[in-house]
Amino acid sequence: MSLGTVSNVLNRPEIVADATRTRVLSVIDSLGYVRAEGARLRDMASSVVAVMVPDLANPFYAALASGVEAAAREADLGIMVCSGARDPAGIARHMALLSSHQIRGAVLASAEGIGRTVSALRRNAVPFVMADQHAPQPSASSVGVDDVAGGHAAVRHLIEQGHRALVYLSGPDRLQQIRDRRRGALDAVAAAGLPPTSLRELPCYDLTVAAGKDAGHRILGLPLRPTAVFCANDLLALGVMQALYEAGLRVPDDIALVGYDDIEFAASAVVPLTSVRRPASLMGHRAGQLLVADTVQDTSPRHRHLVLSPELVVRRSTTGSPSRRDR
Repeated sequence: MSLGTVSNVLNRPEIVADATRTRVLSVIDSLGYVRAEGARLRDMASSVVAVMVPDLANPFYAALASGVEAAAREADLGIMVCSGARDPAGIARHMALLSSHQIRGAVLASAEGIGRTVSALRRNAVPFVMADQHAPQPSASSVGVDDVAGGHAAVRHLIEQGHRALVYLSGPDRLQQIRDRRRGALDAVAAAGLPPTSLRELPCYDLTVAAGKDAGHRILGLPLRPTAVFCANDLLALGVMQALYEAGLRVPDDIALVGYDDIEFAASAVVPLTSVRRPASLMGHRAGQLLVADTVQDTSPRHRHLVLSPELVVRRSTTGSPSRRDR
């Protein structure tokens, strides 16, 4: 059985004898083959793009997906959302889903295990654009945020408020974003002429409210309690805030808090949360636009790498009173 015969069965079945077609399809079925529609993108008008995020329960990724959807809508395309694939089995399920539909390409949000997903997309010939990416792929466009600058802005603000005993509440160190925010935080400490010991790091097993609450209890148990905490994302900060209030402490009078991402809930917390805003929706929108541009038929993709700037949004969790920049 030649490759040409298999190709004809898949692409031009009308020219293959019934018996041969039946035999080829039987072999394909026994192998569990899933047709990779992405491999034929240049020859078809695909009308759907995918967005792949770690967790839609995180408002940051929901906003990013919304931005991709806006870009797809502008191009008269539909969108498919894939969430939660962190292991090989989950990635395989997503690849089967993408391959069985007419997927034009995918926007892939950076997360743990992203290398496996990138490899799977390449194997299935699915064009992709990286979102929230800090180590651009040479064969794919990307959109990221300068998290070193974001970490620096957060800790510089706390130092300017008079804090000298700080904690950086980090997440899984495998994530480049976590390392970049730490680097920016340490740079701010050094720029202020303070010793590196002024900033203590407490790692978290995840970037969730539950992990933040657990970390808040650990902070309360430290022999030398910090006066300020910089959290690697807003969900951690909200969890810390819960733990502090349950212990009868006040934010920011006893401990000041800075989050990261500036999700929708940050401004509506019991004490509005100072946060480093990453423009998630804009990031998704730009990534979607790059994907559409990279997958235009009869053109060679011109891969581009965009870096967006973060913005410190000051609220009452660090100032104790409404700020002019409190939004």
